[in-house]
Amino acid sequence: MKLLSKTISIITLASAQALTMQAQSFTWIKSVEKDTWQQSTVKLMTDRHQGADITISQVTTGPVFKAWGTCFNELGWDALNALSAQDQKTIMSNLFSPQGDLHFNIGRIPMNANDYARSWYSCDSVDGDFSLNFFNIDRDKQTLVPYIHIAQKYNPNMTFWVSPWSPPIWMKTNHHYAQHASPTNGLRKEVECPTYKVDQFIMEPRYLNAYANYFCKFIDAYKEQNIPIDIVMYQNEAYSFTPYPGCTWTAKASILFNKDYLGPALARLHPEVELYLGTINSNRFDVIDSILGDNGIKKYAKGVALQWEGGQILGKLRDKYPNYKYVMSESECGWGDFSWKAAEHTFNLMSHYLANGCETYTFWNAIIADDGSSTWDWKQNGLVHVDSHQKTFTYTPEYYSAKHFCHFVTDGSRLIASKDVNGKKPVMVFITPNHKKVIIAGNFNNTPQALNIAIGKKLLTVSMPPHSFNTFCEK
Repeated sequence: MKLLSKTISIITLASAQALTMQAQSFTWIKSVEKDTWQQSTVKLMTDRHQGADITISQVTTGPVFKAWGTCFNELGWDALNALSAQDQKTIMSNLFSPQGDLHFNIGRIPMNANDYARSWYSCDSVDGDFSLNFFNIDRDKQTLVPYIHIAQKYNPNMTFWVSPWSPPIWMKTNHHYAQHASPTNGLRKEVECPTYKVDQFIMEPRYLNAYANYFCKFIDAYKEQNIPIDIVMYQNEAYSFTPYPGCTWTAKASILFNKDYLGPALARLHPEVELYLGTINSNRFDVIDSILGDNGIKKYAKGVALQWEGGQILGKLRDKYPNYKYVMSESECGWGDFSWKAAEHTFNLMSHYLANGCETYTFWNAIIADDGSSTWDWKQNGLVHVDSHQKTFTYTPEYYSAKHFCHFVTDGSRLIASKDVNGKKPVMVFITPNHKKVIIAGNFNNTPQALNIAIGKKLLTVSMPPHSFNTFCEK
């Protein structure tokens, strides 16, 4: 997916007087494949003859960014536990501590099994238990809960959101976690499921009501573990027909469940928890528009979460529905190659979603072992790569692409300008809560590229190496 080429409009917030007090130099942090996190100093120039990529003439306003985060998965927990206690502390501190590298302060929790669970399960597997008498999170207490508790140790102020991959199988039309057959899932009979046209949830009131209550019980159970949930989303990738846990929902069914069941249940039992529509993996504007435009949905839903497909229509959605909050719910997972090219793709994703006003960004696997295989044999990437045989770990190229953003764009940072051409030279400018400018730029060309940022009467000018990540921090 290519980053949208755009420059955010600049709206004056204060006089240009603030720029007269600007720093005369920036710290330049640069990463290339064989040499990451190089630091040097760049002095601003007074010569403005070069053409500027971005001009910042005044203190400005724009979208405010709130949080970076990741999903807590069982296989990630297993990968972490393959390491020594000291290595575990190092990794978790760098991921979650405010003094670490990535400053993660939001976590995604799968409700029931996802595709990086050890095996497939739900919190209530008793067929026909509409009263949810057998609901429990006993499985989670052995894996996800202790994983999250360690993260909370390093960042006690973390917030959390929840989405299911699949409902309990007794609530589904095919009575199976997966949606189509594969050699790994035991589903032998292929069921035709045209995307956007088939609901795999049983759309009967007693099932819909039980499922809405199921969400509320999950919130209660995690609260008992001192893990507060702030946001729920009704379905992971409602428009995917998957060989791993999943469930398709039509637009009509999505509206019905959220406005008549889940929204009212949350309002009644958990008014402190917000409902977001997601996670959306569709570029069908007509479909998503029909959901977001429904008056009943507008009554309950506060935000929209997009991933994979869906990002391409983000700008159009924000233009039509500016009152929703927008978040990036899952960074793309790659193909298990842990390559610099994959890291460049992730860098572009971060640039795209932040440039289009997403206030949080959630990575997928923070920690992953060996070849990155899921239980259904899809090899994926992660930020920390564990060798479970040697009991060692490395930070992947994707980790450094994330660090160039996460380490500096903290909660309350405001995007004031962005520009890109064809995904080869993304540039973004932020103002941090301490009123410092942060410039983040990538060069994914095979040759060096000039970067010129005009700041008041000064110019930041450098030559970025080929295939590099670059961050400039005002001193």
